[in-house]
Amino acid sequence: MLYALFQYIESQNGLPGARLFTYISFRSGLAIILSLFVTLFFGKKIIEILAKKQIGESVRDLGLAGQKSKEGTPTMGGLIIILAILVPTILLADLTNIYVQIMIFTVLWMGMIGFADDYIKVFRQNKKGLKGRFKIMGQIVLGVVISGVMLTQDDITVRMDKNMTKSSNVEVAQIHPGQPYVDVHSYMTNVPFLKRNQLDYSKILPITGNDKTNAALIFIPLVIFIITAVSNASNLTDGLDGLATGVSAIIGATLGVFAYVSGNTIFADYLNIFYLPATGELVVFMACFVGACVGFLWYNAYPATVFMGDTGSLTLGAIIAGMAILLRKELLIPALCGIFFVEALSVVLQVTYFKYTKKKFGLGKRLFRMAPLHHHYQKLGYHESKIVTRFWIVSVMLAVFAVITLKIR
Repeated sequence: MLYALFQYIESQNGLPGARLFTYISFRSGLAIILSLFVTLFFGKKIIEILAKKQIGESVRDLGLAGQKSKEGTPTMGGLIIILAILVPTILLADLTNIYVQIMIFTVLWMGMIGFADDYIKVFRQNKKGLKGRFKIMGQIVLGVVISGVMLTQDDITVRMDKNMTKSSNVEVAQIHPGQPYVDVHSYMTNVPFLKRNQLDYSKILPITGNDKTNAALIFIPLVIFIITAVSNASNLTDGLDGLATGVSAIIGATLGVFAYVSGNTIFADYLNIFYLPATGELVVFMACFVGACVGFLWYNAYPATVFMGDTGSLTLGAIIAGMAILLRKELLIPALCGIFFVEALSVVLQVTYFKYTKKKFGLGKRLFRMAPLHHHYQKLGYHESKIVTRFWIVSVMLAVFAVITLKIR
């Protein structure tokens, strides 16, 4: 809203300094400050309401140190994160931008799924929450929407040299007269470590004679898998005070860097990655995301006075996955989201090994003392704060590695 207002004022030469709002860097900085303000000011009030209505966490005794002290801590704090993302985004981002619209839909949709899960747990006293198949259905719907929009919408393009389009079977979306480039619909993505750094989804399974159909056969299932995997992995990671929040903030900051370089023609050309017109606006959104996560840590750091619940954890994972897909960095997710990946993998390995040994030997055995992985370290005697801090450090290392892959060929 403010972006549109100041853009209009600047076009009318009515207010000195109004042009500041046309700069992504300025609006991104303002977005971080505003999202921090929303979490700090409104967060306290929301926590008081949650506590007053006795919307507290019900903790199952797993024999972990300090676990029972968390009993009754207000949950559904993901509402604070969602509010701190949406308010600055609506005020400072270009709401006509297709990428921003997709991310707003992602926040609202997955926030609704997570809220339903928490509501059932808290108000209906059902510890299982929303049935798994309904969560998966919600994630599938989100994956279909994101992949469908990317495959069909005219505004989602890649800028290519005109000479490259002659040798590639691409659909030209916009011609720039007098310029050596055009904007095209492309079914390619960035691949780390490869010289040409490109993978064309439409060439993987050339089953039909239509590139869009060929791409859809690979891209839609892939997006659904990524959304589901990262969202659920984020949910599994949310087991210690500040863990999922801090890791998400680090990943979000990295995706903000990717959005900036992908939306800047100079940096994109230098790094030899796709220049994606209009994705620079996602920097503003990710600034809101990082500000919301950091602000939530004010209350969620050990000892937490509020938990985000599935309202927050499912939403954070979906945002991260959606951003990576829109920026065509989805193949970097195993590295960038390494903490999420390992946490989810530990659960899969634990369950698989237990079932295998039980079937073969009649007695189930475990690879870890407890899964997800952060509980394994708790069982080893590590303090919660030490585990969280070390996971943050590893996440920073993975984020730096993800960034330098832009130049490693």
